[in-house]
Amino acid sequence: MNANQTYIMFNTASVGAAYFMLGLSLWLAPVDLSTKGYWAMGILLLTGSLVNLVKYRTDERLSAEMTAKIEKARNEKLISEYVGKE
Repeated sequence: MNANQTYIMFNTASVGAAYFMLGLSLWLAPVDLSTKGYWAMGILLLTGSLVNLVKYRTDERLSAEMTAKIEKARNEKLISEYVGKE
């Protein structure tokens, strides 16, 4: 198992433990059921928002990397064509 898989497994376990503890504390909270439901909806919406933010940032970074690769290849081609004409 490589370091990346270990890192992913550790983070998955950490998120699972955090959700378990959050769910347990929500279950044991001394408030009525409607308040627990409101808190649970907030947790789910926050989770969805964080997933979307991370995906957006990752897509943005990958797009910038691809654009940089394309520009580098284009510049190298232009330079090689210019040098080849001499």
